[in-house]
Amino acid sequence: MPKGFLTTHVLDTARGLPAAGMKIDLFSLTGGRKILRSMVTNSDGRTDGPILPAGEFATGTYELVFHAGAYLDAIGAPPEDPRFLDEIPIRFGISDGQSHYHVPLLISPFGYSTYRGS
Repeated sequence: MPKGFLTTHVLDTARGLPAAGMKIDLFSLTGGRKILRSMVTNSDGRTDGPILPAGEFATGTYELVFHAGAYLDAIGAPPEDPRFLDEIPIRFGISDGQSHYHVPLLISPFGYSTYRGS
C-alpha cells in the first residue's frame, strides 16, 4: 500500500505573508478528470491536513486548481476585470507511491511559481 502523501503551501509574495483563505481543488486526471476534494488554506497558508493522505495516495496524473482571483478579491487587491490571474491549474505526476509530494505556490497579483518541494 502506498505510504506517500500530497501537501501544499501558498505564500503571497506581494504581501510577504501566507495566503490564508485560498480555496484549492484537487483533481485526478488518470482515467478522466475527477474531483477528489476541495480545501481552504489556513492562517499559515497550508491545508489542515494532507490534500491527498496516505490512505488515498496513488500514482497517476493530478491537477491542483488554486482559486487565486477569489483570494485576491478577498484581501482587497486592486480590482481588475477580468483579473490577470484567476484560477491557477498545476498539473503534475506522482510516480512514487512511497514519497511525500509537496506542491507549493508562490503568488502575487501578476505572477506565480511552483516547484516540487519537500
